[in-house]
Amino acid sequence: MADIRLLIAGAGGRMGRALVRAATEMKGFAVAGAFEAAGAAVIGKDAGELAGVGSLGVTIADDPAPLVENADAILDFTVPGASVVLAALAAKAKLVHVIGTTGFSAADEQKVAAAADRAVIVKSGNMSLGVNLLAALTKRVAKTLGDEFDIEILEMHHNRKIDAPSGTALLLGRAAAEGRGVDLESRKVAAREGHIGARKPGDIGFATLRGGTVVGEHTVIFAGPAERIELVHKAEDRTIFANGALAAARWGTGQKPGLYSMADVLGLADF
Repeated sequence: MADIRLLIAGAGGRMGRALVRAATEMKGFAVAGAFEAAGAAVIGKDAGELAGVGSLGVTIADDPAPLVENADAILDFTVPGASVVLAALAAKAKLVHVIGTTGFSAADEQKVAAAADRAVIVKSGNMSLGVNLLAALTKRVAKTLGDEFDIEILEMHHNRKIDAPSGTALLLGRAAAEGRGVDLESRKVAAREGHIGARKPGDIGFATLRGGTVVGEHTVIFAGPAERIELVHKAEDRTIFANGALAAARWGTGQKPGLYSMADVLGLADF
């Protein structure tokens, strides 16, 4: 079977470099192209050398459009505006589009969903096996426990992360809401400050920490009368996200167009 030819979006960033490294280390994949935003300092550099794996003969471009003819999938951990454009490009070229980007608006989500009518799009707030297992467990525990158990989600990331709560925290919040049979948007409490009164039963709270070089830490807390259950995941290296993205690209090859999640890739959708 031929290697799956990958386009790496944001190839100059930390996650982009991790994707290049993972693609060169895992059998069955080849880096066919790499690109960055126009004006980025890394334009024209070799993607492999930048990622520390030696020359790949793949020069980082500033426009993905000419690269799609020689690709099977796009790996995309960029920003919402770029991801929406790439989703449309993937739909036009019939590529698999793996999206690890977070911070989408409702309008962005609609555009990605529309592109999925013609492309296989695997989109997740977190691509790691551990986090998606955590989400499945969160849904199951939320379904099992009653409203006397308050749900709080605590997350911490590095000081350069630009969206909050994190996409992973929201993924976990949605899992908790699904377990409870409620709509997350109607029960979400994203921030607390001042004299706000007692906590409302059934709310799903979020707390955000930023600092240092933390890759990602998430805790789902079920706080009940006289006891507390905590589900925790700590990411120590971006490789876990890159490996998950590669698994999604492999799984997506040959699937029918549609909008999928890592729960589909890992067989956890019905857990």
